[in-house]
This record gives sequence, C-alpha cells and structure tokens, in this order.
Amino acid sequence: MNRRESLKAIGLTTLTAGMLIDACKPKDKEAGAVNTGNGSEEKGAQPGRQEFETALEKKLNAEKFFTDHEMTTITILADIIIPKDEKSGSASDAKVPEFIEFIVKDIPDHQLPMRGGLRWLDRHCVLHYEKPFSDCSKQQQIEVIDAIAYPAKAAPNMGPGVAFFNRMRDLTASGFFTSKMGIEDLGYEGNKPGKWEGVPQAVLQQYGMENV
Repeated sequence: MNRRESLKAIGLTTLTAGMLIDACKPKDKEAGAVNTGNGSEEKGAQPGRQEFETALEKKLNAEKFFTDHEMTTITILADIIIPKDEKSGSASDAKVPEFIEFIVKDIPDHQLPMRGGLRWLDRHCVLHYEKPFSDCSKQQQIEVIDAIAYPAKAAPNMGPGVAFFNRMRDLTASGFFTSKMGIEDLGYEGNKPGKWEGVPQAVLQQYGMENV
C-alpha cells in the first residue's frame, strides 16, 4: 500500500455519517449554480432546495474566514493527505481547500479548532525550523505530519497537533470523496437501470416453453 492509499484509508475510517452529510452541502460560488465537481459551474434550478438555503449559501460564499496564509497552509496539508497520482488529481485539484473554507463558515464549531490548529502548526515549525509550515521544505513538512498523523505513535506533547490533523484529515477526505473527482477515484458508478433480455433459455426449457 503506497502513501496515498494508506492516508486515504486512515481518512475514510475516521469519517462519520454526520460528517459525510455535512460534506455534501453545496459550496458553489453563486446561488443557483450547480457545482460539477471539477471547478466549473452550471446555472439552473436546484430541485428540493428552499429559498432560505439558497440565501444562506449566497451569504456564506460572500464571506471569507481563512486568511490567505491559512489557505496556503490548508492547501499544502490537503495535498499531503491526498496527493495527485496516476489515477486522479490531488485534493486541491478537487477544490478541497474551497470546500473546507465553506464548511467552517457553515459549521462554526470547526472555526476555533481549525484556526488554533493552524497556529499551533506554525508555532511548532518556527520553534524547530525557524519558519512557518508553508515556508518549510517538503522534507520538513513531512517530518511534522509524520509526528502528528498517527495518534498511537505520537508523543504526548503533540496532542494539539494530533487533534488538529485528525480534523483536517476528516475534512479533506469528506471534501475529496464527495467531489466528482473523488467519486470517480473510488470507482462508484451509482445505480444503473437493468436491461431486460427476456426469460432465460434454461427456465423456458424447464417449463417446456422454449418454442412458444
């Protein structure tokens, strides 16, 4: 199992039903736009949505929670969790950072833990590498992630980082695997209509109706 597959497995096993339901909430940039999952949008009515839902979505999309620096860090983390491979794009290719930006506004309980976790990450990197996480080398970034990605192996003083990365991983997996790209990555095809080809020949022969 390669690094991508192992990280995907860790992320999927931590998802809850509630998280997946929340993850499916629209994150379009305009009310009335349907997100196709690849960054493009299609205008049109959305059956089953009420006016207050559209109004709330428009309001949230007009707001900005994370700073540019925080979004840069989130993008790096998301792509470490789900990098691009020969099968599909990375988390950022699937617009996961934008998804996370929307979710923390839609579910404010995420805001303090996410912002606090990002600050913990930068403080930890400044203490050890004299620069914030986003300015660290790839090797240094992976060293930090390896120290907080596996709760059972993490040092006791890394607790805040472990809690933050658990949440970040959940949000990343939720955003990726509810996107068009992520669904294709899983190979999920959904329900398909059956094709009726008549009564099987063996059954017809059993009842002496093969010549009917």
